Amino acid sequence: MERLATTPFGGARMRAEIFALQTKVARRQQALREGQGGNDQGAADKWQLFRALTEARMVYGLSDRAIAVLEALASFHGERVLDGGKPIIVFPSNAELSLRTRGMSPATLRRHLAQLVEAGLLLRRDSPNGKRFCRRGDHGEVEEAFGFDLAPLALAAADIHATADAVRAEQKAIDRLRAEITIHLRDISKLIEAGLSERRSGDWLALADRLQGLSGRVRRNAALAEMEARRDGLVRLRAETEEAYLNSLTNEEMSANDYLSERHIQNSNTDQSFELTGQEKDEAEAADDGAKTAPEVKSAGVTLAKFLKLCPQISDYARGGIKTWREAIETADLIRSMLGVSPDAWARARAAMGDIAAAVTIAAILERAEAIRSPGGYLRDLTRKAEAGNFTLAPMLAALEREGRG
Repeated sequence: MERLATTPFGGARMRAEIFALQTKVARRQQALREGQGGNDQGAADKWQLFRALTEARMVYGLSDRAIAVLEALASFHGERVLDGGKPIIVFPSNAELSLRTRGMSPATLRRHLAQLVEAGLLLRRDSPNGKRFCRRGDHGEVEEAFGFDLAPLALAAADIHATADAVRAEQKAIDRLRAEITIHLRDISKLIEAGLSERRSGDWLALADRLQGLSGRVRRNAALAEMEARRDGLVRLRAETEEAYLNSLTNEEMSANDYLSERHIQNSNTDQSFELTGQEKDEAEAADDGAKTAPEVKSAGVTLAKFLKLCPQISDYARGGIKTWREAIETADLIRSMLGVSPDAWARARAAMGDIAAAVTIAAILERAEAIRSPGGYLRDLTRKAEAGNFTLAPMLAALEREGRG
């Protein structure tokens, strides 16, 4: 085993954490030399490693400038791959290190170097006089070096990459929650506004007060648990608000809704956008006579299976999966609310297009939600085209297929 400097130069005291890290590194390197490293050989591409460390820096308690110092140190190591199976000692002067950190002051360098040592990614290998240098052999090879050892960084590569993966997954979940919270806030607000403006029965002011307590911008650095709690509160409030609005409807309004729903079900069997072959027509008639599941009909040459392949996200919102067009329609009804499509816009779309075509349209909007600023307005525009007899699903489905979804 190499005999390397392990104690700090000058008046600095030896600390248990540093000694433990030195011992861990030495034992790991010994194991690697003896072929006991397994799949993790303690080597890593330094630039990929720095990218992962940048993503995981908050977990390691590092600032972006500390990582810049670490990158500058690694730039003095000529090889792209850091092999932690042996010491990786770099020995730049303070002046050179300052240049490679874009003129960072000596005091700032010292602070960030200490931060890297604290994080367990760097070890000091101090010379007898505290200077950083190397001794070379007769042929120019480095026989002994004093400076900073990057081996701990290389040996931590697997953990750093795993931590970065976890951080990315959490950030993705946070982004999804942030979007969900925004949708809930918007939908609840519009329902309360409708209740107040239409002078419907219900304690709308109390609901508005509760919404106020759950409103406000989502903090950029909000924790996942905090956002989940806020989302759950909004889900409960939304359910109560929707129930309050439903309870405020008059018998005449409820009867009209029932009539529309019945007409939508009838229209779904005669939707011109869904041409039935002779066999499919027989199956549809058999289904009307008492079959429990709707037949799989074709829409512009697309079966239910093909539709689900073109619009896979709709299945994420179905409790038990989607096996029939009826389940697709019910799931689309749930999704339209999340997209901010009002009940009126949804009812008009179903009346103009037919239930199945409207469900396919909602699923297609979901697939391209990031590119559609106002899903409700977009659906109303398509509904007007359908009412004028100028709507077809074929271009929409063809666009999804060109994007590789099919």
